[in-house]
Amino acid sequence: MARAKKQIAKRAAARDERGNDRTVATNRRARREYEFIETLEAGIVLQGSEVKSLREGKAQLSEAYARVDDGEMWLFQMHIPPWQFATGFGAHDPDRKRKLLLHRDQIDELLGKTQQQSLTLIPVSLYFKDGRAKVQIALAKGRRLYDKRNLIMSRDAEREAARATKEINQWGGA
Repeated sequence: MARAKKQIAKRAAARDERGNDRTVATNRRARREYEFIETLEAGIVLQGSEVKSLREGKAQLSEAYARVDDGEMWLFQMHIPPWQFATGFGAHDPDRKRKLLLHRDQIDELLGKTQQQSLTLIPVSLYFKDGRAKVQIALAKGRRLYDKRNLIMSRDAEREAARATKEINQWGGA
């Protein structure tokens, strides 16, 4: 009995150390193609087999976007593959639209910003927080090709400068 209690305590300590937040998927392509203006966290309505699949770390956000329809926020084209043990009635449609949970004033504010300016709503990351699935959504503006090139050039210049300072500090300079 004491051995079982030790194992339970060890697992609990490992869980506390790891934390309850666990990132399932990130949209790395969105960071390259969009400039984020504002980000916010939203809950997401999922079926049981979708939650099981997310806990296995399977989801794709690369083509996903959010939109307001009939006063509700929906997430489109997020792919969650079916859970391997869910068949028949328990399975879900991998590419169905999913409802996002936000306050009414947040939805109205985002609707106004997307209609007035040429902005879009992009999911940035999908994660678990206190056992509940959450999506971080960004109000974003698309980058032009020359903006992407300038961003890459500035990042490369910063990397080169950091590399040069590291070499100078390592070898004592000239």
